[in-house]
Amino acid sequence: MKLSKGTLDILKNFSNINPSITFKEGQELSTLSIQKNILSRAVVEESFPKDFAIYDLQQFLSGVSLFENPELSFDNDSYVVIKDRNHSARYFFADPSTIVKPPENKVEINSREVTFIVAWAELNNLMKAAAIYGVEDLAVIGDGSDIKLVVRDKKNDTSNTYSVKVGQSTNTFTFNFKIEHLKLLPADYEVTMSKSNAALFKSTSKDLEYLIALEPDSVYNG
Repeated sequence: MKLSKGTLDILKNFSNINPSITFKEGQELSTLSIQKNILSRAVVEESFPKDFAIYDLQQFLSGVSLFENPELSFDNDSYVVIKDRNHSARYFFADPSTIVKPPENKVEINSREVTFIVAWAELNNLMKAAAIYGVEDLAVIGDGSDIKLVVRDKKNDTSNTYSVKVGQSTNTFTFNFKIEHLKLLPADYEVTMSKSNAALFKSTSKDLEYLIALEPDSVYNG
């Protein structure tokens, strides 16, 4: 089998969430961060023929990149063969018990208090602003009229801030993230916030989603 650019991009992204991964037979890929605060799921165009685990996903992907037109063969139970016309490699599977794995069943958020669409250009600007201002927090704030995404230092009242309006709501709330937990592939997202301290980022263009834990000081007043 060959891996498409889209699948390779997803795997590279997943390697930033968890350096290891377990593959399941079929087209669905998923990963869970070691801290268990980021869960991501994607459906890809290829169908993997068996279950297996990779301990160092970045190393595996770097190995695949050595080949101009790599073909992957999963005939052996212990390793995958990567080859092209003149080159070949064996990459051995890991023991799945050594890897932090996502739940077997799809995880759903418990409630859906706030939903809005945000373009990747806006998310990217927010992350750039956080880097420029040296702040680590992103808040989804509802003031009874507008919904805004705000980057700031939530512990500093005189913190520099940058915000973007993403919708309207008659409710008041403050949902807090750490910027470092937004390990997202470039895409526009439908974002759903839950008062159970979780947020779901669902791509509007592909079968890709991230479930991200909120900070415990998040507040929803309804």
